Amino acid sequence: MMRKRMLRVLALLFVCIFALSACKKNVGTPEDNAVKEESEDGEDAEEDDDTYVFGFSGMDMENPYFITLEAAIKEALDKDEYRLITKDPASDPELQATQIQELIEEGIDAIFLCPVDWEAITPSLEALKEAEVKIINVDSQVKEMDYVDAYIGSDNENAGYICGEDLIERCPEGGKVAILECPTQNSINERITGFEEAIAKAEKGFEVVAREDTNGEFEKALEAAKGIVEKYPDVMAIMCGNDQLAVAAKTAVNLEGLDKVIIYGVDGSPDIKKELRKPECQIAGTAAQSPINIGKTAVQVAVDMLDGKDYEKETYEEVFMINKDNVDMYGVDGWQ
Repeated sequence: MMRKRMLRVLALLFVCIFALSACKKNVGTPEDNAVKEESEDGEDAEEDDDTYVFGFSGMDMENPYFITLEAAIKEALDKDEYRLITKDPASDPELQATQIQELIEEGIDAIFLCPVDWEAITPSLEALKEAEVKIINVDSQVKEMDYVDAYIGSDNENAGYICGEDLIERCPEGGKVAILECPTQNSINERITGFEEAIAKAEKGFEVVAREDTNGEFEKALEAAKGIVEKYPDVMAIMCGNDQLAVAAKTAVNLEGLDKVIIYGVDGSPDIKKELRKPECQIAGTAAQSPINIGKTAVQVAVDMLDGKDYEKETYEEVFMINKDNVDMYGVDGWQ
């Protein structure tokens, strides 16, 4: 009996010893054992993380144009598994400055930037440069372009110019014109400049009787347009800095029952294209741009820049007029 008990104790000791030795032994690959390898200088070796991180700061992420632009950028980045951090400044330049600082702190390598205010953005540009973040200025230029590594946008001046040319063709006798603008956004400034340059060449004169700062916002544009048509019921045309403002102008003239007013926008948005398909609509046309193409081009430029490859420092995408005659060519369910 005593002998059997001694055998059991010895057997138990052998099991314990084997188990302890097995715990100290690595079996399989280093990954299976989760053992950190040490570099020659004694520090833990870590896998290099070469995935770029990008920031996106649009003007207002309730605007369909910027929603589409951000989606195009994200889709292009996702193909190579790059990260995108999006911020919405909601048309507030101070909030945009705060959010850009947050993006810097989050360690972005480059930023796709659409300035809310082309002058107020300068301190943020300085901070980005200090942090060695590449700046890809998209859609609307900043005032201090020396800070920018690349710019991708539409030919905004031509967008306004072709609207002016169309107005001259429709109204060869001239008339009263109103403008809905936004001086803090250079893209809109250029469109309005192009429009005014075009109508200045008309044989019969066009008189700009009103121009209102909308801050690029629908509600402000609606109130401004209401005031214009109440004060100038004989206004014949309203030039708008973008399609969102054009929708506001259309709403205002409808409320006043002014069905003969001609309205122009810039963007080529699905909302405007749907309006153009209606039998009765005051929208004469929209100078169309492609946020999808701008987004794709911006990503290619940014990645080439970070990879140390050659890239285009300035890219201007083509604009063209969409009206009732050709709207079906471009479709109404999305952007071109």
